[in-house]
Amino acid sequence: MPRGTKIASAPLTTAQQLGSIVKSCRDIMRKDKGLNGDLDRLPMLTWLLFLKFLDDMETLRETESRMKGGKFIPAIEKPYRWRDWAAAEDGITGDPLIAFVNQDEAERPDGKRGMGLFKYLRSLQGDDGGDRRDTIATVFRGTVNRMINGYLLRDVINKVNGIHFTASEEIHTLARLYESMLKEMRDAAGDSGEFYTPRPLIRLIVSVIDPRLGETMEDPAAGTGGFLVEAFEHLAAQCKTKEDYGILQRKSILGGEAKSLPYLLCQMNLLLHGLEFPRIDPLNSLRFNLRELGERDRVDIIMTNPPFGGEEEKGIQRNFPEDKQTAETALLFLQLIMRKLRKQPKSGFPAARAAVVVPNGTLFGDGVCARIKEELLREFNLHTILRLPNGVFAPYTSIPTNVLFFDRSGPTREVWYYEHPLPQGRKNYTKTMPLQFEEFQPCLQWWGRRKGSDRAWKVKASEIAANNFNLDRKNPSTKEDITHLPPEQLAAGILEKEKKIIAIVGEIQALLRKKS
Repeated sequence: MPRGTKIASAPLTTAQQLGSIVKSCRDIMRKDKGLNGDLDRLPMLTWLLFLKFLDDMETLRETESRMKGGKFIPAIEKPYRWRDWAAAEDGITGDPLIAFVNQDEAERPDGKRGMGLFKYLRSLQGDDGGDRRDTIATVFRGTVNRMINGYLLRDVINKVNGIHFTASEEIHTLARLYESMLKEMRDAAGDSGEFYTPRPLIRLIVSVIDPRLGETMEDPAAGTGGFLVEAFEHLAAQCKTKEDYGILQRKSILGGEAKSLPYLLCQMNLLLHGLEFPRIDPLNSLRFNLRELGERDRVDIIMTNPPFGGEEEKGIQRNFPEDKQTAETALLFLQLIMRKLRKQPKSGFPAARAAVVVPNGTLFGDGVCARIKEELLREFNLHTILRLPNGVFAPYTSIPTNVLFFDRSGPTREVWYYEHPLPQGRKNYTKTMPLQFEEFQPCLQWWGRRKGSDRAWKVKASEIAANNFNLDRKNPSTKEDITHLPPEQLAAGILEKEKKIIAIVGEIQALLRKKS
């Protein structure tokens, strides 16, 4: 081959192009001293993608509206649209760009003084009933631009301009890429693990709950929107007409997320997957008085992994019945979920149902916890408890976890337990060897044709009630597992071992004294 001859490279796929763009953005942002790791870089990239996505969608709808002879009212007006201040590569940059984005009042790209970008976006207000402007305002009330170098910010903006949200293939690919970015953020910082649930577990839960078009699904602790996205895609596959699509967009998906970072990530995640007007409550879902929640506040399906280990303030606790007030976040969410399930099913639909991830302590807890479980068994059908092995949520917690499946079909008569095993030869799931959806195939096959096995067993509700509503039932086919013992037994076992250690140390010291 002659010297200097260029070898033609294969054209990049959409995924490779988008991956390259996102990587370039993150490389540029690493140079900015105002950003601190992925916990700052990902939100930064998210709000830029959010505005680019919004402008592309509005451009598309404006064109469609004109072709039909209609009038289009944009959510964002000039000169705050992406195309006005970001689209031109040689556009506003440096300190003027930072000032325009951050300051309450600044010189705008049109040369006039007025509200800065974030100030304007936070001031947006929809018409009665709410619309996309309310979503934008809520997103940016919890968003801060941490980049301090306006030239680097312009470089990132120019890279984002290479993504075109008018192509369905790019939107779908970027949605998948975005999910991998969320996982990377989870891996980079343990404190974000509280709003991440492994996708394989979410897929299993959505598969067996089986949301149907016409039902309303909610996640009151939505995090980055994993359950909502999976439910949306499950329902989208059922849409056959324009009316079906309208029901999916307007009446199917609800959520709540009180923390600003996961709230922003959730909004973007849902938008990228095709939900045009995400209805995500940015405040604490536990702020409502349970006694005031009526049928109009209820939904058909709740799927969620509420935070556990947290503590709620007294003002929140007073929203719950006196004999069931507790600081434990997981127990408060469980009560909220029970109260929010629709009492009477819609015509032609199954009973309202829920799937809730809970720590092992919820199963064996007494006191307030036992009273909550008594209500659960007497007023709901707790038909299944999925027992998950160690490491499903690694490396963020080693606490054994379970999924409670219950519905409004009547009181509990018996509880089926299914113990999901670790892969053969494994002692734990890890960050590098996580849970895979394919491992749930035996559980999915068992779900519709239940019978006892070395992984599945059932316990009568009367037996559970007689044992102070302790739901922590050991698999009768396996050896005793100390991680599933009640805390008093664990403590007694630890103390016994400590006594033996002290006795051995005493014997060694006595031998040493004799020798000396």
